[in-house]
Amino acid sequence: MFQRILVANRGEIALRIIRACRDLGIEVAVVYSEADKDAPYLKLADQAICIGPGPAVESYLKIDRIIAAAEIANAQAIHPGYGFLSENSRFATICRECKIEFIGPSAESMDAVGNKEKGKQVAKKAKVPTVPGSDGLVTSEEEALKFAHAVGYPVLIKASAGGGGRGMRIARNDITLISGLSAARQEAEAAFKDGSILLEKYLDQPRHIEVQVLGDRHGNVVHLYERDCSLQRRHQKLVEEAPASSIPEKVRDAICDSAVRLAKQAGYYSAGTFEFLVDKENNFYFIEVNARIQVEHPVTELITGVDLIREMIRVAAGEKLRFRQKDIVPRGHAIECRINAEDPAKDFRPSAGTITKWQPPGGPGIRLDSHVVTGYRVPPNYDSMVAKLLVHQPTREEAIRVMQRALREFAVEGIATTIPIHQRIMSTAEFINGTVDTTFIERSLMPGK
Repeated sequence: MFQRILVANRGEIALRIIRACRDLGIEVAVVYSEADKDAPYLKLADQAICIGPGPAVESYLKIDRIIAAAEIANAQAIHPGYGFLSENSRFATICRECKIEFIGPSAESMDAVGNKEKGKQVAKKAKVPTVPGSDGLVTSEEEALKFAHAVGYPVLIKASAGGGGRGMRIARNDITLISGLSAARQEAEAAFKDGSILLEKYLDQPRHIEVQVLGDRHGNVVHLYERDCSLQRRHQKLVEEAPASSIPEKVRDAICDSAVRLAKQAGYYSAGTFEFLVDKENNFYFIEVNARIQVEHPVTELITGVDLIREMIRVAAGEKLRFRQKDIVPRGHAIECRINAEDPAKDFRPSAGTITKWQPPGGPGIRLDSHVVTGYRVPPNYDSMVAKLLVHQPTREEAIRVMQRALREFAVEGIATTIPIHQRIMSTAEFINGTVDTTFIERSLMPGK
């Protein structure tokens, strides 16, 4: 096992990893930017190392500075968390070339599944269904129009190297297809340094179901069941829950088995999320892999009792998985609400500033993952998430009631948050009945709806 790990991230996931290291008896160092110099979690690490100014491109995305920090800290491994460099295969390769273990999948499997087009090819080899899409990258307007006319509108424009909704557009006619291609390429190039584009048939009002997978370096792969992530705004998830209430058990089993098959085909180890869309007839299609830990991983932890961060560390240290598929038995129902520093009443405008009151909810079955305290200043440089509020109860009905109560108790002042829209979501008949899809927020709950 490692003696010291460097956390190459910030915010709540940095704190989450620090705690996991402590629980395993591992010393921990953490990097920070000048914008995060007063973050409370820095004091919980054995060492905190500044790696540059506030903008991520000058700090958290600087590979050379993170490697230097690991060497200064004498760390044997780096945990990248999510976002930033977590799915950068070059970073994973450089870490290992520097004799520093990267706590995540191999660079080879990351390349095999992290890129959407390559991931589709792996899925086809594993006999996993995929959404009808372009035959490779789309390099011209003529190719795009030919595809759209063949499959019919609407079509989805996707950045091949994308994630988090960046580089993604829906085109419903020739005009929006041409303009969307240009906009998606520019956004993808700015976000990922890769402007390559794919096209897919756009599924109307699908559900977004993802499977948590965990593998070791000895060929063992298991799934930890599925999460429903259908409640989204502009492809950004707002609410996640497990298990998915909206799909038949037979379909659930088939999706989970497909994820494991795909992971084995790619030689995947560590934690990863294999994402699918499910249409109105319960046909499912693989769309992409997030080759890292997910924001919503605590939902799975609550229903399975498996600490995913600890298991990632154990796998990176060369240990075998300590359980088999039959040992993983889901219990109860979990829901997560992402609390962002955004104003839902003003089209989710970011709300940076100082938090003057932070009074989180409590009680049985409630978990709050957050790095925030009263007096914390939310910087404008990064993702706006300030907390993940989770509940775990024996049934979905009880979980919804406890989440409604927890949201009422959660008092935050000084900034706007997404708590009000979560309160609305939890009270809608569609959510309570489990009939939401990926378009529900924008169709029903956006300002003016």
